[in-house]
Amino acid sequence: MRYKLAILSILLSLSFSGFAQHKTNRTAFILLDEQTLLDCKQEYQRKDAAMVSQVNELIVNADSLLAAGPYSVTFHKTKLASSGNQQDYISQAPYWWPDPSKKDGRPYIRKDGLRNPEIYLLNDGSQMGKMCSNVQQLTLAFYFTGNEKYAAKVKNLLQVWFIASDTRMNPNLNYAQYIPGLNEGRGIGIIETIGLTNIPDMLAILQSSKNINADLVRGIKKWYKQYLNWLQTSKNGKSERAQINNHGTYYDLQVVNYALFTGNEALAARTLKTSTILRIDQQFTTDGLQPLELVRTKSWGYSNMNLLGWCKLAIMAKRINIDLWHEQTEDGKGIKTAIAWLMPYALKEKAWRYDQIEPFSYGTFGRIAEAAAVAYPEISFKAFLEEHPVMNPLQNLN
Repeated sequence: MRYKLAILSILLSLSFSGFAQHKTNRTAFILLDEQTLLDCKQEYQRKDAAMVSQVNELIVNADSLLAAGPYSVTFHKTKLASSGNQQDYISQAPYWWPDPSKKDGRPYIRKDGLRNPEIYLLNDGSQMGKMCSNVQQLTLAFYFTGNEKYAAKVKNLLQVWFIASDTRMNPNLNYAQYIPGLNEGRGIGIIETIGLTNIPDMLAILQSSKNINADLVRGIKKWYKQYLNWLQTSKNGKSERAQINNHGTYYDLQVVNYALFTGNEALAARTLKTSTILRIDQQFTTDGLQPLELVRTKSWGYSNMNLLGWCKLAIMAKRINIDLWHEQTEDGKGIKTAIAWLMPYALKEKAWRYDQIEPFSYGTFGRIAEAAAVAYPEISFKAFLEEHPVMNPLQNLN
C-alpha cells in the first residue's frame, strides 16, 4: 500500500527520478517517468482499492473542471501594464507595502514574508495558476479513462493561453512583481511562471489523444521558444539569472525545462554545467545548510522549496546524462548533504531555531524524500514517510 501511494505522490508532485526512452517523433517526458505512469494505470485497471479510490476522486474533480475556464491574462483584468497591452502579464510584489510615512505610501517598503492583500486584486497570476492546475487534473483524468472529453477541454485551455491571437499571454514577464513607486516589473517575478514547467509533461501524456495534434504542439512550442529567448536576453531575465538564492535555482529550472521541451539539449546542458553546478558553492555549506534561505522569515519553507528545485534540476539533468544528484564541491557541498541536514528537523528530532512566521508543513520535504530516495538508497527516508503518509496525493497537484 505504501508503495502505491508513494508512486502517486511522485507522479502528482511532478518529481520523478527516472526517464523512459523516447522515439524521436514523440513528445518526450521531462520530469515524469513513463514507466511509473504505466504502473499506476495498471494498478487502476487491476482495481487496486487505493488506486481506484484516488483515481475516482480525480475523475470527480476533473468532471467539475469541464465547465471551468478557459483562462487568460486578458480575462478579469483589473490593471494594465504600463505597455497598455492587456496581453502582457502583470503582478505586484507580494512582500511590499505602502510606506506609512509617505502621503501616497510610495515608494513601497519591504516586509519579508508578509503578503500585501493588494496583490490579489490582480488576476493574471491566478489565471495562470488555474490553467496549469486544470490542465494537469484533466490530463490525468484522460490518461486513466481514455475519455476524450478531458483532452478536448485541455486543448481549449492551451489554445486560449498560448495560441489564440486575442487571448494568448505575450511571452514575457516585463511587468511581473512590480513595486509601486519603484519599478514597473522585476526579474524576481520570473518565479511566477514555474507552473509552466509542468505543461510539457502533460503534452507527453496527451500525445495519444485525437484532440492534441501536431499543429497545437508546434504552436505551444513556438510560445515556449519565444519565452525562453526572453528569459535569456531581457533585462529581467538576466537579473534573475544573476540571483544566487532560490530565484537563481528556479530560473535555471525553467531554462532547462523549456530548452528540453523545445529540443535545445545543448542549452539545457550548458545551463546545468555553467550556471547550476556553480550555484552549489553559493547556496550550500559543507554541513548542508542553505544560508540564503535561512535568513528569511519563512526559513523552513524557503529551505524546502529551494531544495525541491534542486531535486527537479537533478531529475532533468539525468535526462541528458549529467549526474547532479552526486555533484559536489571538493569540501562536500551538494544536494545530498542538504537533504541530510534537513532530515532531523523533518523528523522533529531537532527544534528549528530559525525564523518561521508561518506554521510548519512537511509536504514539500515529502516530495524531496520521494524524489531523492532512488538517488540516495543509503539514506533512509522510511521514518519520515511513515510519519507523513500520502493520504490524498491526487488533490495536491502544483
